[in-house]
Amino acid sequence: MAQVATALVKELRERTGLGMMECKRALVNADADIEKAIEDLRKSSGLKAAKKAGRTAADGMVSVKVNGHYGMLVEINSETDFVARDENFQAFVKTVLDAAFDAKQTDLQGLFSSTDLESQRGDLVQKIGENISPRRAHSIEAPVVGAYVHSNNRIGVLVGLTAGNEELARDVAMHVAAVNPSVVRSEDMPQEAITAEKEIYAAQARESGKPEEIIEKMIAGRVAKFLKENSLVDQPFVKDPDTTIGKLVSSAGAEIVSFVRFEVGEGIAVEEVDFAAEVAAQVESVS
Repeated sequence: MAQVATALVKELRERTGLGMMECKRALVNADADIEKAIEDLRKSSGLKAAKKAGRTAADGMVSVKVNGHYGMLVEINSETDFVARDENFQAFVKTVLDAAFDAKQTDLQGLFSSTDLESQRGDLVQKIGENISPRRAHSIEAPVVGAYVHSNNRIGVLVGLTAGNEELARDVAMHVAAVNPSVVRSEDMPQEAITAEKEIYAAQARESGKPEEIIEKMIAGRVAKFLKENSLVDQPFVKDPDTTIGKLVSSAGAEIVSFVRFEVGEGIAVEEVDFAAEVAAQVESVS
């Protein structure tokens, strides 16, 4: 059996878009001949999966696992919600979640390359005919960890508390899923976000023609409102608007350590395809 250099595996991965283990196997079987390995892969289904990998996967699902003081949240993408509801896809997401949880690994690319998950992904792509992409993972470790996943599996939240119980943490997580706060406390808000809001408010206020000192007060008031509306502890609890999340948690002798919220596909740019224009262009090119 030929020895396969790491650099050769890397080159084959770059040329085919396939996983590390699949490329390594192909090179071993081809006696380290990269051109023969590519030819063999073309005869198999591997390169078909690689072609599908070029398509945007912006649908999918989130999944969460909590055990004691530790929780893991993952997002795996598919191209359509039809596949996101497929039991084979959902079983694969659970496999990824369990592997990430057990390894305490939030680098999904690293996890896939160091296990057989990439091979499983390729097999599933062939079976269902869509690109599947491991997007992200996040973990929280705290004295109390709770989670919430919305019924459509598109929004998932993890919350860590210093005290209380899992039910309280789950209530906070449900609130985060519904309201989508930016930070735990107003002092956690990034300065660039505050600066951007100030610039917007300043431009709006100056259009009113009011004196500069009044404008400054208007800006300060709007920034304070912005921070309150986007800080978790200051928000009215969705299940009881008469109390804030901060008061809810403190009444149990607890504080919020951190939270993370995933919503499927957020931030992924999906190319809009005008099929009518595409067909018209093709007709014009042959006429």
